[in-house]
Amino acid sequence: MKAGIIGLPNVGKSTLFNCLSDSKAQSANFPFCTIEPNFGVVNVPDDRLEYIASKINPKKVTPTTLEIVDIAGIVKGASKGEGLGNQFLANIRQTDAIIHVLRCFDDDNITHVDKSIDPVRDRETIELELQLKDLETIENRMKKIFISARTGNKDAQYHHDVLSKVKEKLEQAVNVRSIKIEIEDYLQYIKPLMLLTDKPLMYVCNVEEDAAANGNNYVNRFINSISGEDAMVLTLSARIESDINELESYEDRQLFLSELSLEESGATRLIKKTYALLDLITFFTAGEKEVRAWTLKKGLTAPEAAGKIHSDFEKGFIKSEVMSYDCFQTFGSTQKVKEAGKFRVEGKDYIVNDGDIIHFRFQV
Repeated sequence: MKAGIIGLPNVGKSTLFNCLSDSKAQSANFPFCTIEPNFGVVNVPDDRLEYIASKINPKKVTPTTLEIVDIAGIVKGASKGEGLGNQFLANIRQTDAIIHVLRCFDDDNITHVDKSIDPVRDRETIELELQLKDLETIENRMKKIFISARTGNKDAQYHHDVLSKVKEKLEQAVNVRSIKIEIEDYLQYIKPLMLLTDKPLMYVCNVEEDAAANGNNYVNRFINSISGEDAMVLTLSARIESDINELESYEDRQLFLSELSLEESGATRLIKKTYALLDLITFFTAGEKEVRAWTLKKGLTAPEAAGKIHSDFEKGFIKSEVMSYDCFQTFGSTQKVKEAGKFRVEGKDYIVNDGDIIHFRFQV
């Protein structure tokens, strides 16, 4: 699963990406510093993995990961090709979720493309470009099915009607993710188009250091402007994250955070929220050789989870032996979970829960 970081130029996208990823994106004080998208794989922090490992003492501990993409800054007219816009919008299309970074700090040494700080305006600028690109996609699709619809093909007519309703909403500046669409119509006609405003979205308000814990007037005004929108909002300081990244030890990082009245870094919170934004859960496998966290889309079955480990596990799935993390934490070992009668055997229809510790039985 892949999340793309977007925003206007010079809002802190690449600085934030540097803090999330081991690969270092170039960061400089001028627009279009980032042209090609930068890709980084980040570990998903999970205290449960550390606890399981502390009880089992395996030879290896492997966290689950996310892919983060730093996409170049978008400007007005991007949907028409301004500022290398088409290339950037195509990069967004390949992501599964969007992290929209907004500048919510004053700094005369860092230029703003619109010469003033206004996250509400900046959001509208970006969203308009995404909506215009989605309109173009919808209109092109409607043109392709119009001939069949005009000749009386009822399936084509219905398809055209569904697209027409989405088009009308987009023209009213409504994002696709906010449009009420019958699930069957959505899956058949809308989802395959990979529309930009259909992707799950989180806003990240990038603030100065002293506003990292409680935000500022820019953040408050922005939050009020989206009160009717179902979207995640995270406030952090990319500058603080950059400083934290320079510290060598875990203890030094925690001390630095406590001095700023922060329980955990913005990068950690961002990764966790992105994981939730993508509707993902974690299950674990645990043994003496390795304790490992695995990523799974919420709502999938035990055989599908087994397939994340190896395709043969899914093909030859027999059963899964399952205990919840909470039970493992309560009793402290697999044996004690079994003795308490909390160890379960589940079949092919079992829906995996977040935190399940699973041993798969299969036969090839």
